[in-house]
Amino acid sequence: MKHHHYKTTIEWTGNKGSGTSNYRDYERSHTISVENKPVIEGSSDPAFRGDKTKYNPEEMLLSSLSSCHMLWYLHFCSEAGIIVTGYIDSAIGTMEETANGSGHFTEAILNPVVTITDEKQIKKAEELHEKANQFCFIANSVNFPVKHIPKVLIKK
Repeated sequence: MKHHHYKTTIEWTGNKGSGTSNYRDYERSHTISVENKPVIEGSSDPAFRGDKTKYNPEEMLLSSLSSCHMLWYLHFCSEAGIIVTGYIDSAIGTMEETANGSGHFTEAILNPVVTITDEKQIKKAEELHEKANQFCFIANSVNFPVKHIPKVLIKK
């Protein structure tokens, strides 16, 4: 077994002078940084007093699922001799807020639209989404279903 380690730094930048003295007295703004990479501006969801112009943790989780699936899918297509020329996913996640204010995701639905070059490979291209879902590190790490509704197009 191989182990891979990751390191990220989260820094709160929302202190408006009095810290967390009152729930409304601070911003949820923060930065997400990894050495030698661009900084990502983060906040909470606007429903939780966040800045709508910055990424929130829920969006980042959904983006991670979508990105991981795509990378595995492209890998398997390459191995299978399927030439992919385009890939876009409009992923949707559902989070349920509970009575005590906590919450959890109940599902994620990936909607990848993939463009390939050979019409004879459509069926195999569709099937590889299931394999990508089984191998995705992030999908294997969450406790809710990650579904996918793929669409395969042919490059004309």
